[in-house]
Amino acid sequence: MKQVVQNYKSGELALLDVPAPGCKPGGVLVRTAYSLISTGTELMKVSEAGMSMVGKARSRPDQVAKVVQSVATNGLPATYRKVMGKLDSYTPLGYSLCGVVEEVGAGIDDVAVGDLVACAGNEHALHAEVNWVPKNLYAPVPDGLAPRHAAFGTVGSIALQGVRQGEPQLGEVALVIGLGLIGQLVAQLLTAAGVRVVGADPDPARCALAERLGAAACGDPGSAAVAAAVAELTGGHGVDQVYLAAGGGSNEPVELAARLCRDRGRVVDIGKCRLDLPWNAYYEKELDVRFSRSYGPGRYDPSYELEGRDYPIGYVRWTERRNLACFLDLAARGAVDVEPLVSHVAEFDEAVETYRSLEDGGLKAVAVLFRYAGRPAEEAAPAPVVTVPPVSAAGRAPGRPAGSPVRLAFVGAGNYASSMLLPHLVGREGVELSTVVTTTALSAANARHKFGFARATTDLDAVLDDPAVDAVFVVTRHSSHAELTRRALLAGKAVFVEKPLALTGEELAGVLEAVEKSGNDRLQVGFNRRFSPLLREAGERFGARSGPASLRYLVNAGRLDHGSWYLRQDSEGSRFAGEGGHFVDTASWLIGADPVSVYAAATPGNEDLQVVLGYPDGSTATISYVTSGASGFPKETVDLLADGRVLRLDDFVRASVYGRKRWVSSRLPQARDKGQNAELAAFVRAVRTGGPMPVPLESLAATTAATLAVRTSLATGVPVTLAAPR
Repeated sequence: MKQVVQNYKSGELALLDVPAPGCKPGGVLVRTAYSLISTGTELMKVSEAGMSMVGKARSRPDQVAKVVQSVATNGLPATYRKVMGKLDSYTPLGYSLCGVVEEVGAGIDDVAVGDLVACAGNEHALHAEVNWVPKNLYAPVPDGLAPRHAAFGTVGSIALQGVRQGEPQLGEVALVIGLGLIGQLVAQLLTAAGVRVVGADPDPARCALAERLGAAACGDPGSAAVAAAVAELTGGHGVDQVYLAAGGGSNEPVELAARLCRDRGRVVDIGKCRLDLPWNAYYEKELDVRFSRSYGPGRYDPSYELEGRDYPIGYVRWTERRNLACFLDLAARGAVDVEPLVSHVAEFDEAVETYRSLEDGGLKAVAVLFRYAGRPAEEAAPAPVVTVPPVSAAGRAPGRPAGSPVRLAFVGAGNYASSMLLPHLVGREGVELSTVVTTTALSAANARHKFGFARATTDLDAVLDDPAVDAVFVVTRHSSHAELTRRALLAGKAVFVEKPLALTGEELAGVLEAVEKSGNDRLQVGFNRRFSPLLREAGERFGARSGPASLRYLVNAGRLDHGSWYLRQDSEGSRFAGEGGHFVDTASWLIGADPVSVYAAATPGNEDLQVVLGYPDGSTATISYVTSGASGFPKETVDLLADGRVLRLDDFVRASVYGRKRWVSSRLPQARDKGQNAELAAFVRAVRTGGPMPVPLESLAATTAATLAVRTSLATGVPVTLAAPR
């Protein structure tokens, strides 16, 4: 299928061929009929992409701060790869469309195949021929509403939520500053609610359009006409509410709002304009400044948008889905008229030219629609049959024929895969990047474009059934790791899964059952730190030990950004369950054994953890996993003490060993090498030769069990004894 994309680094716009998305549970597959260009939001994004790197940095100081912090934590090379990987990627455009339901996922009973729906969301209502849309981001289109008008549903919801924040009442007067697409809809909604509207915009054509659609008076923000209209309609008191629907870097909108608003009036920010509030003006009138969050309650809440968990109507009357349905109803009944807002309808094949015309000013428009041509559905090709390769009792598998490459498939291609794994595999001798599988078509296309995969798809079954694929990399969200690993093992593939292997004991048991059932134990978990060249050299300098060891591992994990998916503990597990396996595995590798007991204690709210691991020879390892430290302090420091010797590792930058002789690594600055490259080389070698996997399965299972036991120990307050791994 085709989709509009943009490369944020180069500014390139393209109509790209990408894999069609699959239909997942909890949503529907929608074939687009019309999609709407947001001439404000989208053109701002297109304009930013055309800026120089300095210009991009100035426009997004919040992202620059994140980059600076990442350099301090992860080092310049890793941060550079991550930032360039994100910049040099195709990003989608679009967030408002109407289309026909083509397939219904499990759990959906409110629409059927062939129904017309309006869809929302900058990840699900894209300018693409087909989109997968979760339940709370679509609404059925009422009878009689034209599809081209229903495509306004999302921007209509944004305007409607802004009006709700203003709490208008019959007979009031409102000022709408900015009469672009959102401002025009706000003015119509206020008029429908019995509010008299004054509009302010420097474009005379937009002012005339708003007056034609019901506004009492409109004019240039700097003219006396707007102030005179407000004075006449309000008896000189000022408007009851102001809606800021303007963009740009000028502070004039908020200053105008203060001048023309009545005492204790309401100012609602809907657009993205400068907000340097003149303190005296807002203080003296005690103005109530409010913000409108996009489509309404539920926006940016993954449990609502992705998992379909609705808010009870008795507590949240107007969610984003209810706003969407409400706007569609208003449009169907004629209370809002969007047809006069349509400046241009372009065929979808002309998408790139249309954006360029809007950007250079050749096409002046309030709203532009893309019109899509329908295509007959194609029958899927029959899936090939694959035989599970035999695995001997020694854990060896047949190697690749001499000279043939190891063919790898990636399931997932997010930030970690793109910055920490794939760069080490691209161009590696004897490796072929065969297929990339993602849930969204564009991420698959991005990975194919950047890393040279032969194929990109959203069909996991086709990859697992492909006999040409030797190994599968599972680099998805934590909650899917165990199930995807289990399926790939049963399909006879060698598997590299990023940590964690499992989030529960049941999931771990399911993976081990798949190994036993298939005879396939070709599994590696992404515990990369034991492969770090610096740590390995320090371990060799430390040498063998005879007595018990004491190890201390301090992890200065830091606070998570609001909205991070690591915070979704109900679905993605605790933060330590997701990341702690790294530190357990490193400690166990340094000590040379798997843990037999786990004891954990925590500060209130489990913010900071102390995890004590016991080993068969009496050795202990204490992992301090803390979030309350200073962000400028190194993330990971390790001390290993035994037999009168000490090994010290400082965040994979410096290492030292104290004993009869002292060894200190190079003082020259070096990049943090946490072992990903060496780990991948070892995995590929094992797949190619059929030799043992880099880490024994028993150790992977023991590390995972120990990580999961932390939760049990926290709940019971006592140490947990670990059973011998299967």
